[in-house]
Amino acid sequence: MRDRGIYLIAIFKLVKSALMLALAIGAFSVLHKDVQEVVTFRISQLGFDTNNHYIRKLIELLGVATPKKVEFFGAGSFFYAALFAVEGVGLLLQKRWAELFTVLATASFLPLEIYEFVQHSSKFKLAIIIVNVAVVLYLILRLRKPLL
Repeated sequence: MRDRGIYLIAIFKLVKSALMLALAIGAFSVLHKDVQEVVTFRISQLGFDTNNHYIRKLIELLGVATPKKVEFFGAGSFFYAALFAVEGVGLLLQKRWAELFTVLATASFLPLEIYEFVQHSSKFKLAIIIVNVAVVLYLILRLRKPLL
């Protein structure tokens, strides 16, 4: 691979794709089941304390999930998994269109990410914004260079 930065961005996108795919499969696997019960069981299987304040809030939040919301979340997760996979594979194949596509897709979500950060700030959200801004800037600089 010619460019280590492109390779790292591609891997980052493919990891995000795999995580979104796992979320989608998980969402559809709890469809028409007691979401709270399934999530509580899975969390305890992973060795987390289900009485932890944050985990309790998550379980309570998932308890109000209607089948329609679960379907919507699963479909959205599949969409994002496909989007990230296209970006990642295109970047691994060193396609110029993938660089432009990644800039457009990543930059288009920055306003939403910033809004969400302003509403509910956290170090994790800030880190995501910083990584995505760095990806956009890096790719813009690459796209400005003429092809050899």
